[in-house]
Amino acid sequence: MPLPKAVVTIPLALVTIVAAVFAAYTWVALTWNYSEGERAGFMQKLSKKGWLCKTWEGELSLVALPGAAPEKFLFTVRDDAVADKINKLVGQRVALVYAEHKGVPTSCFGDTAYFVSDVKVVQPNL
Repeated sequence: MPLPKAVVTIPLALVTIVAAVFAAYTWVALTWNYSEGERAGFMQKLSKKGWLCKTWEGELSLVALPGAAPEKFLFTVRDDAVADKINKLVGQRVALVYAEHKGVPTSCFGDTAYFVSDVKVVQPNL
């Protein structure tokens, strides 16, 4: 005996609603900036990581005073062109332009909440 039509459509509608809510939340988390700014320091590394979802993950060394212990700024790059620019500047003093996105639901979009959109070379003061 086949299942009544209502028994099949209710779970299907529920799954569709849950998927739509998840997609809307993900879109808001990725487009709305909690904060934005620049961080300057020495590029330590940038690598493409992930088992299933490959993302560019990097590390910037922030040095406030000579001899002080450096603080690390961990970030994610979603654009391959920006990642190429950063890879060419590893070891140099740079300023990263970033936006912070809180509440991103999975690590498929990046391991950190800081998404870098541009990089600038910092010229030493002469």
